[in-house]
Amino acid sequence: MAGNFWRGDGFCLVLLMWYWVLLLSFGGAGSEPTEDKQALLAFLSQVPHEKRLVWNQAESACGWVGVGCDATNSSVYFLRLPGVGLIGSIPPNTLGRLTQLRVLSLRANRLAGGIPPDFSQLKLLRSLYLQNNVLSGDFPASIADMGRLTRLDLSSNNFTGGIPFSVGNLTSLTGLFLENNGFTGKIPSNVPPNLVDFSVANNRLNGSIPTGFAKFPAAAFANNVDLCGDPLPPCNPFFPSPTPSPTSPPITTPHKKHKKLSTAAIIGISVAAGVLLLLLILAIVFLLLRRRRRAKESSKAPKPPITTAAAMAVGEAGTSSSREDVSGGPLAQPSKLVFIPDGGHSFDLEDLLRASAEVLGKGSVGTSYKAVLEEGTIVVVKRLKDVAYAKKEFEELMQNLGNVRHQNLLNLRAFYYSKDEKLLVYDYLPAGSLSALLHGSRGSGRSPLDWDSRLRIALCAARGIAHLHVSENIVHGNIKSSNILLKQDNLDASVSDFGLNPLFSSSTPPSHRVMGYRAPEVLETRRVTTKSDVYSFGVLLLELLTGKAPNQSSLGEEGIDLPRWVQSVVREEWTAEVFDVELMRYQNVEEEMVQLLQIGMACVATVPDQRPPMQEVLKMIEEINRGDTDDGVQQSSDDALRGGSDGQTPPPGVVTP
Repeated sequence: MAGNFWRGDGFCLVLLMWYWVLLLSFGGAGSEPTEDKQALLAFLSQVPHEKRLVWNQAESACGWVGVGCDATNSSVYFLRLPGVGLIGSIPPNTLGRLTQLRVLSLRANRLAGGIPPDFSQLKLLRSLYLQNNVLSGDFPASIADMGRLTRLDLSSNNFTGGIPFSVGNLTSLTGLFLENNGFTGKIPSNVPPNLVDFSVANNRLNGSIPTGFAKFPAAAFANNVDLCGDPLPPCNPFFPSPTPSPTSPPITTPHKKHKKLSTAAIIGISVAAGVLLLLLILAIVFLLLRRRRRAKESSKAPKPPITTAAAMAVGEAGTSSSREDVSGGPLAQPSKLVFIPDGGHSFDLEDLLRASAEVLGKGSVGTSYKAVLEEGTIVVVKRLKDVAYAKKEFEELMQNLGNVRHQNLLNLRAFYYSKDEKLLVYDYLPAGSLSALLHGSRGSGRSPLDWDSRLRIALCAARGIAHLHVSENIVHGNIKSSNILLKQDNLDASVSDFGLNPLFSSSTPPSHRVMGYRAPEVLETRRVTTKSDVYSFGVLLLELLTGKAPNQSSLGEEGIDLPRWVQSVVREEWTAEVFDVELMRYQNVEEEMVQLLQIGMACVATVPDQRPPMQEVLKMIEEINRGDTDDGVQQSSDDALRGGSDGQTPPPGVVTP
């Protein structure tokens, strides 16, 4: 009987069981995330969007534009829909149902309203990118339940209210970006332990900065007029201290018994107060008389010019020096220094006129001076030459440029216009320019600019220029290494002198110092575009790689420019000869150097349409410096115009930053 079982029906039953085991084991590879698919369709049906975002219901959701699934296609892991024209509020009971989601990117759309409470169900979410929308309301309470969150970007929205203490409980958080909102109140004192990237600039926060946040640069707290403390100027006694943790007990002070003052003490205090009041009145009268006398003297004599105190003029490469008087004569007409709102400085034109000044360099748009004011403030004053704009147009342009805010752009702080003088005031960055760092004396004792620093500078500069092109619709027009300024602490770069080209006549011949950066079409038409900016940035990349200035005479035959020289060397398959000898000491960076060289060569294509847009150049540079995150996804910048990560390269068809 047993033998018949194995030979007959029993053997078939065993085969059938093995079939089901195999089916369950391997059938997942072709499965469909049915519930997640319904949630995505519900989201898309309720949110208006551009026609190019089409999801075919007959296909698997894992093949849709912007959607990524796990290895078995059973759950949606990634949803990236940047810049696809999503409009309106995020409907509840849609995206909150994607419980296995790791990365959510809805940046650069027109989403409004608040964050649905059911986002609290996204407990496995690692990266959330909602920047550059018009979202509003308080800080989303549902974020406190996302315990695995590593990157959170809510910047450039309309969020208001306070920053909750629950943010400090996100122990995995490495990047928190809340700038360009309307957050108020104090910064919580509990800092996420792994936080390395942080910004709350351009809000309405107040109070002193908690000590745990003092490690971040001042730019991370800029334009919060009531914030103080390291790294910003110290607080005065009237500023409140940081908000204490809700768990800390209130501090109480014991009550002291008050003793009544004696009659003699009261009389003594009254006499002293009277004497002090009399001295105060005399001091006020003296100051008023002194101010009136100064006013009479200044009305009779011309105002003093800006002068230099033993000024040392430093050329673009930092090799030449000379003394120079800043003044070209007295100012022709009374005018005032116009400050950009939230410019962060408090001085007037007379303070600037009395300041000692050191010549930093002469560029194609004018001469720059380091001005040290009497109270110790240091600023850079750029004295423009050959300005073709009238006063009204000049002021309108300066106000527009002054409103541009980005951590990799040097902010305009103030400007001055008169018949004979046009001045711009910027922050002073103590580490100097990339030009001086690259082309300064290469003798003994020099600290070479290492590869990591060069790559970081290229990345920062690309972010600033991409922000100008994409977010501000501004052409820089004068990209060169002397306009890439560096911060002292970490060599973060800020791009200066952007948007000034309209001030000058197109018939003015460019300086020989900038000829090497000019795109071929600009040399003919004198008209700058975003494509010519890309060319100039490509020359800058080649300058970083070769260590040679674009106008350097050692490039070979007379008149050859840096791109042509690099092309000639690469064509002869001597690629290693291209790179700066100072880079040869670093190990395991050859591949990265070749990748950046390829990016630079793409940027300096002779035909403008063959050059990649700046946001694409930025993405390629970020790919070079990309690292792995905890969930096995390579880190790149989802907020590509400032820096961050959405986890992976978006699928084809999705607009990237």
